Amino acid sequence: MAHTDGLAGSSVIVTGAGSGIGRAAALQFAVAGSKVVVADVNGDAANAVVKELAAKGCAAVAVVGDLSDPAVADEVVATAVNTFGGVDVLVNNAGIMDSMSAAADVSDVEWTRVLAVNLTAPFLLTRAALPHMLARGKGAIVNTASQASLRGSAAGAAYTSAKHGVVGLTRSLAVMYRDSGIRANAIAPGGTKTGITVDADPAGHGPQVLARYLPNLGRVAEADEQAAAIVFLASDDAANINGVVLPVDNGWAAV
Repeated sequence: MAHTDGLAGSSVIVTGAGSGIGRAAALQFAVAGSKVVVADVNGDAANAVVKELAAKGCAAVAVVGDLSDPAVADEVVATAVNTFGGVDVLVNNAGIMDSMSAAADVSDVEWTRVLAVNLTAPFLLTRAALPHMLARGKGAIVNTASQASLRGSAAGAAYTSAKHGVVGLTRSLAVMYRDSGIRANAIAPGGTKTGITVDADPAGHGPQVLARYLPNLGRVAEADEQAAAIVFLASDDAANINGVVLPVDNGWAAV
């Protein structure tokens, strides 16, 4: 049985919804009867997903832009409010990889960009959505963290730091707003088939060290498997789950 209780008619924002886990989540929310804001930096991809959702009878709209820009984050939330009447669910999924570099080798550009997309953008979107959730007295926030949010051996310094920050943001939200009807949880995916790319120098110190540990990741998941966990955490079936970081990794976190 699909875990979709309470999602019919809900207004849902999914970031990074043009591909990968975000697209899979948007499609699953559509099947559950949600109305979806498809937010992505790639306009062609976002609009293609909106067409897919419409074909399933789902009300959907695209917002295109860099989510680490406060104006874009505000636009995403305003679009959900103005088009669908509010924000019931916020899925902060958009992200980029780093180059697997160790701290001594991370450039200022890489550090700033990875943290902007992977941590600042979720914060900006959450800050913009919270007043609307608080006004309704309910809401669900689901963040895409990573195995790199649980360990130091799954990515480079920038990505690992950003995803650890996502866990901190998730737990802070859960504590601060649990008495206001708002839940915040995260998934921590292991290896997953998506379009995310890694531009790493195999001879670099970071990739050389990480190569010892990455073989432990096991089976690579389908995007739909990650999306199913997101939809569950957003649904009323997870009504008493708050502040959880859920590994969706075929046991990698247990190794």
